Amino acid sequence: MLHRFFAIPLWQRTAAGFALGIAAGLVLRDQATIWLQPIGDVYLNLIRMVVAPLVLFTIASSIARLGEGVGAIRLGVRTLAWFAVTSLLAVLVGFAFGQLIDPGAGLQNLPLGEVREREIPTPLEVLIGIVPTNPFAALAEGKVLQILFFSALVGAALVALGDRAQTARRFVDEGASIVFRITRWVIQLTPIGVFGLIGSVVGGYGWEALLPLGKFILAIYAACLFHILVVYSALLKLHGLKVRSFFRGAFAAQQTAFATSSSLGTLPVTLRQTVERLGVPQAYAAFAVPLGANVKMDGCGAIYPAIASIFIAQYFGIELSFTQYVLIGLTAVLGSLGTAGVPGTSIVMLTLTLSTAGLPLEGVGYIIAIDRIIDMMRTATNVTGQMLVPVLVAREEKILDEDIYDGRVAWLPGDPEAETPEAVRAAGI
Repeated sequence: MLHRFFAIPLWQRTAAGFALGIAAGLVLRDQATIWLQPIGDVYLNLIRMVVAPLVLFTIASSIARLGEGVGAIRLGVRTLAWFAVTSLLAVLVGFAFGQLIDPGAGLQNLPLGEVREREIPTPLEVLIGIVPTNPFAALAEGKVLQILFFSALVGAALVALGDRAQTARRFVDEGASIVFRITRWVIQLTPIGVFGLIGSVVGGYGWEALLPLGKFILAIYAACLFHILVVYSALLKLHGLKVRSFFRGAFAAQQTAFATSSSLGTLPVTLRQTVERLGVPQAYAAFAVPLGANVKMDGCGAIYPAIASIFIAQYFGIELSFTQYVLIGLTAVLGSLGTAGVPGTSIVMLTLTLSTAGLPLEGVGYIIAIDRIIDMMRTATNVTGQMLVPVLVAREEKILDEDIYDGRVAWLPGDPEAETPEAVRAAGI
């Protein structure tokens, strides 16, 4: 019986958990948080448990491999360039849907939510903060950018030492395989985790909290869906890739992102899908995906600030000038890099954008109450972009495995049982 359950594709099991969670939330309502939230919390803890070791071992292993093959610097530059291009496109989409839907027009006397004051670091402070004073503390605290930096140094040292570090290199490679195996076990629990997370959200929010800001929620969801389905699809087609294949491979990570509202929480699933279902080499994906989980925020860092700025300007009766639009766009594109690793990035980004454009900061309080609802769609957009860019770069560098991408075969680089030169049939999970 259990074997039959796990034989069902993961995305279908997750979709079932999603639907059952909605139903349970509607039935339990106020009790949903009590009964369902713990289920989601346990799942999130399991996901977070594997993030730090996953980044440590896979980054070190990937840098060591990249040092012997495709130039790591060239891949890094291309990745960051595509991060910026897709973020700029996301800002333009946000502006378009903000003007089309007019989310703040005609509203008045909305209740203010609690907004916690957050310190926005300077770009210099962010750069300094990437270097850990204690890598073990960074691992314990889950500071992914610091772990990424230290892991990259370990990988570079393995390349520099060559044959003298064969034992250490084998340890790193086998560590990556072990963490991948644990990650796969945890990912099989995604349908149960999604059931608890979605159920608690549906039960915790009443329609009365959503109706006044319905147009704002609609604008965010419509813009994000347009960006995912139209903009991303166009970029895939321009690279000669099948759109359907990408979304089939990305869907499990998108579902998890929507339920967890956390790019870092979704990182293990995102990395797994990018490698094993989208055909991006593990050596490159293990570098690009964790980096993207920190700085690639098309939903939170581009679309959301653009629409929220228009919403707040309309609510307060302020006519945005061309200069303000330019400032909002530049802040949205560059700001996510400058606030990387800061908790509550979406609020930080919005505060930074409003300050730059000279808009009332108290406007944040009007939309904070429904932040969890819109954060689900924002995060799904973030994670989709974090998978898309490595696919595009791998295609440009001619290192994308199109047999895996198109679903003809499944090559599982992190699976010790699959590390043979033979391709196996798609597992469908």
